[in-house]
Formats: sequence, structure tokens, C-alpha cells
Amino acid sequence: MEVSPFPFFGPLRADQVEGRHELIADLTARISARRVTALLGPRRYGKTSLLRRVAADLGAGGGTVLWFDLYEVQSMADLAIRLDDGMTDVGSEVGATLRKVAIGANLNLGLVRLNLTGPSAQRPDPSAVVHGQLQALIELSKRSPLVLIFDEFSSLASVDGAPGLLRTHLQNHYQEIGLVFAGSEPSMMLGMFTDQNQPFYSQAELIHIEPFSAMEVEEIVTTGFERTGRRSGDIPSRIFALTGGHPQRSMQMADMVWRLTEPGEDATTPTWERAVTSVRSEVAGGLERLFSSFRGPERAVLRIVASGGSIFGSAAVLLDLASGSAQHARDSLLDHGHLRKRDGGPLELTDPLMADWLRETLPA
Repeated sequence: MEVSPFPFFGPLRADQVEGRHELIADLTARISARRVTALLGPRRYGKTSLLRRVAADLGAGGGTVLWFDLYEVQSMADLAIRLDDGMTDVGSEVGATLRKVAIGANLNLGLVRLNLTGPSAQRPDPSAVVHGQLQALIELSKRSPLVLIFDEFSSLASVDGAPGLLRTHLQNHYQEIGLVFAGSEPSMMLGMFTDQNQPFYSQAELIHIEPFSAMEVEEIVTTGFERTGRRSGDIPSRIFALTGGHPQRSMQMADMVWRLTEPGEDATTPTWERAVTSVRSEVAGGLERLFSSFRGPERAVLRIVASGGSIFGSAAVLLDLASGSAQHARDSLLDHGHLRKRDGGPLELTDPLMADWLRETLPA
């Protein structure tokens, strides 16, 4: 079976990342120059895929990149395990050096989970383990060019003392270690670096990942179709009109149109209409479950925004949405990345297919 040129499930491999040329070059240059960087953007915007590409480029240039996935990290012990996972996922000569450095810090890489879940009398203090891990990373940076990527960094805000511990260890080594913090809850991430009460206040340059431009969608879709012996016609502009450049949803639509277009053929208006119907059917169940998980005022705000109304206007009256509830729901949805506001424009749903589903099923 022919493989689609438009993968959209989960993070992509570095060699699958397309578009974002300027952002990839910018991030690579910043990290190489040891400018601490925080990458902000909603889920499904391709941050992890993008950073995989950047990490591959940096690695090809001779650097060692360690990746730490902090998604839903719950405790200091959980953090120690995530750091251990990232530190053991290093091969070659640098990995051997790191293991030697870790032994000097009384750490056995790969065994932290076992140690922290063993008999209570023998369990090490998780904070002490994290302290040793950070010291080992700092020592490694003296021997090899080092880049640390902390993915889903905003999850760390819920672990008491963890952000402060990281900053205490890392702040004196910003010029030796490349540091990237990425997070999918934009407001929370923003607060971690702009709130004076937070340990990482003013400690990073903030980069916002934006949707694909119309030109990027045109380039990616047209190239993918041509590479597989098809012609996309006006499909790229139709995709952009529906998705607004949302990376994952744009690729999902491109994949469906591609699957409905035979080799040697052109994608046509009927092809597009069939693709929209098929994708709507595929995502409806998941969107309905997600929508049901929101509180009542949040559901009302999402319906109103999807239909282009005002959450303080007549649509709010029809849905019995009080002003205070509307404001609180709006702020919560913005904090968690379900709503976004671009360049002072109106509120919009981050997921264009959620907006489409609401307009089709629950117009406000």
C-alpha cells in the first residue's frame, strides 16, 4: 500500500517535517548561540516534531541533544524518572561519558525508577536524585557541547519546588548549555517566564509557534501530491480556508484528499467534498467526547465563538450565559489552549475542526 506523504498522527520523525524553514533556522541559531529559548503553542501545532528536526540538525553539527518528556509529570520522583529516561537514551561515546559522570554523582542510569519504587527504607530522596542528575548534566556539558530540550515544560508548574530546583542548577550555565523549554498550555507557559513570582521569570526568549501560512500549505500539499504522481489543483487553498493553517488538521485534510485521488489524477471539487464529509465523520465522535468534558459555561463559549458571535452579546442571552461565567470560561479556555486570539483579532477556536463540528451540530 502506498504511504501517504501527509502523516498527521503523533509527532513526526525529523526527516518528515516540512515547512517551518525560517522557524527551524531561527531556533537552531538561537540554541547554537546558547540563547535560552521557550517555544509556546497549542497542542497539535507540531512543537515536538519541529524540535525533533532542530535536534537532528544540531546533532548533525556535532552537538549532543538530550530530550526530556515532562508530559503530565506529577511529582519530584516522577521528574527524576523522566530525567533518567532522557539521560539513558544517549548512545555512542557521549553516552559512555555520561554514565561515568553519573556514577561519580552516585547515580545508576536506568535504575532510578527501580530505586524509587523499592523498599521504603532504601528509597533515595527524589529531590536529591534530581539534584545529582542536574549536576551530572552540568559536568557533561564541560566535556561535550550539550543541548537540553524540556518538552511539555508547563507540566512542571504543578510539582512543588521543581522549577526552582532546575533554575538553581542551570542558571549559572546558560552560556555552556543550550536550553529549550516547550509547552502546550500557552498561558501557563507564558506565566512561567513572565510572572515575577516564578523561578524562570525573564529567563528565556519566548517564541510562539504559529499556524502554517497559506504559502506553506500550498508548498507542502502541492509537493506531496506531485511526489506521488498526483495533482492537487486548488486543494491547498481549500484546505487553508477550512483549517486556517492549523498544522495537524491541514495535514489530516491533505491526507484524506490524497487518499481519494488516484495516481495520475487531479483532485477535484467532488474529491474535496468527499474528503470533508469523510473527515467530519472520522472526528465527530472524538470531538463530541471532548466537548462533553467541558463545563457548561465553557461549552456555551465554544459554541458562540465557533459561530462568530460575542460571548457578551445576544447569543450569550439565548444560552443563559452570565457575563461573569463567560469571562471565567473564556479565560480558562485560553489558558488551556482551546481558544486563541491572534494579533488582536477576535477569539477563535484553536481546533478548526471543532469549530466546524460545532457550526454543523450546535450553532449558537
